[in-house]
Amino acid sequence: MTGIRLAAPAPGWSIDADVVIVGSGVAGLTCALRCTAAGLRTVVVTKARLDDGSTRWAQGGIAAALGDGDTPEQHLDDTLVAGAGLCDETAVRTLVTEGPDAVRRLIATGAHFDTDPDSGAIQLTREGGHHRRRIAHAGGDATGAEISRALVDAVRAQAVEFIENALVLDLLRDAQGHTAGVTLHVMGEGQHDGVGAVNAPAVVLATGGMGQVFAATTNPAVSTGDGVALALRAGAEVSDLEFVQFHPTVLFLGAGAEGQQPLVSEAVRGEGAHLVDADGVRFMLGQHELAELAPRDIVAKAIMRRMQEQGAAHMYLDGRHFGADMWENRFPTILAACRSHGIDPVTEPIPVAPAAHYASGGIRTDLHGRTTVPGLYACGEVACTGVHGANRLASNSLLEGLVFAERIAADLVEAAGRTPGVPTEPATVLPLIAPDARHGIQQTMSQGAGVLRSAQSLGDAADALEAVHLGARHDAAGSGKSAEPGVESWETTNLLCVSRVLVAAAQEREETRGCHWREDHADRDDAQWQRHLVVRLTDDHRLVVCRTDTAAFEPVQETLPKEQHQ
Repeated sequence: MTGIRLAAPAPGWSIDADVVIVGSGVAGLTCALRCTAAGLRTVVVTKARLDDGSTRWAQGGIAAALGDGDTPEQHLDDTLVAGAGLCDETAVRTLVTEGPDAVRRLIATGAHFDTDPDSGAIQLTREGGHHRRRIAHAGGDATGAEISRALVDAVRAQAVEFIENALVLDLLRDAQGHTAGVTLHVMGEGQHDGVGAVNAPAVVLATGGMGQVFAATTNPAVSTGDGVALALRAGAEVSDLEFVQFHPTVLFLGAGAEGQQPLVSEAVRGEGAHLVDADGVRFMLGQHELAELAPRDIVAKAIMRRMQEQGAAHMYLDGRHFGADMWENRFPTILAACRSHGIDPVTEPIPVAPAAHYASGGIRTDLHGRTTVPGLYACGEVACTGVHGANRLASNSLLEGLVFAERIAADLVEAAGRTPGVPTEPATVLPLIAPDARHGIQQTMSQGAGVLRSAQSLGDAADALEAVHLGARHDAAGSGKSAEPGVESWETTNLLCVSRVLVAAAQEREETRGCHWREDHADRDDAQWQRHLVVRLTDDHRLVVCRTDTAAFEPVQETLPKEQHQ
């Protein structure tokens, strides 16, 4: 069997399951609830605590055609426009038609959305790219926290088995290449500790995003691309990783700010806040028919252009006309975050700038969440279902997690009864990257593959990342040693893997489309580039980039270790 694994101790313990789900956001927990209800022995593995994933940070809400006069067809149209020609229309149609009932089932599970005090109907707002009010929200701007609370409560009530504080390491596969479980490392307290294994014939990756590959992001610290890196080592295909959405309005904390940054939800603009420069000029007027509510890539680019024109480090979001009551009742989380940093949105504009937010691409799946590795599924932000195309429509992410998690669970129930094969360990061990390389990787990515990209910036980034990669291989080959196994080195190794794939795809796509902005190829080129890029990792550590328009998936780019070019 082919494949690559991380350097790690052999598992010291193991448990058996019908399905192991990695991740505890809306996708992972929804899938776990459905599988458990159907009688499957389900084990949830999560990197921190059950409620510490990306879902609880979602502010704006969940999009679905729930309002009077709205239809799935209108939701589909808005999604396709935002996706800039790369959405899979069948996947989008699945999302928007199954979405409303999925939201109703979420409500039945215990999630409480904000309702009109008179009619009792769910309150709906607008966000960028939506032509109708279709965003359901909770706690004003705490939708993700409420969804997470409801799902965690339901998981505990159903007594779903879970392992917290566990970093997933690698996929286990049998001699036929079928999924046989995962290895993982449990950090600190709990029933298990150290490296172990969950043996199962089906694995669902719901590990969330990879925002931590950049120096500044809205993602929590756990979002280090572990699921995508695991899938690549196991031989799965990833697609569209160049399309990283930079949220236009992230609270600006200074040019040197790093790590997770406070998000200022798009719903603030949906309720009427204006983007302005230092002179108070609304620069989005005339840029798009929806002005501040244009799709996120358009708003982010407009902000960056204005910053460049004026030599400014940020722009402003002005919601002073809301008044104190609206800020306190509709956006209490954002108000508190701003005030904690010395900014009062009631009396002053909020300084904002784009930051890495959401990965539109990920592990390539079909409409049932199945990847190219038998028995391996992916759902939520870690997956590429084809729904988002080149740019995610605001608040479609929570809905995608719901809809496709239910579809995965249905597929697993239908295929129930298979026992896992005997795991066969891959012969190729990936040398680990020392934790002190992490900061340099993040800086390289922000400088070379951030909002603005070019052949020069991407080439510099590729060279810097390849130097780190080759350095680790040479250390391992020369001395027989690489960085010591541990959470920090495993995370850094995953960050490097995902960064290399993202940069390789961004180098190949010589156009500007959606949230991929090439300064040296400023126009969208449908004749050449209305197609996807798929990346595989070979057993000898090469990245193979293929275009989907070639029937045989012949490589159009391969990253070879430099010594092989000599």
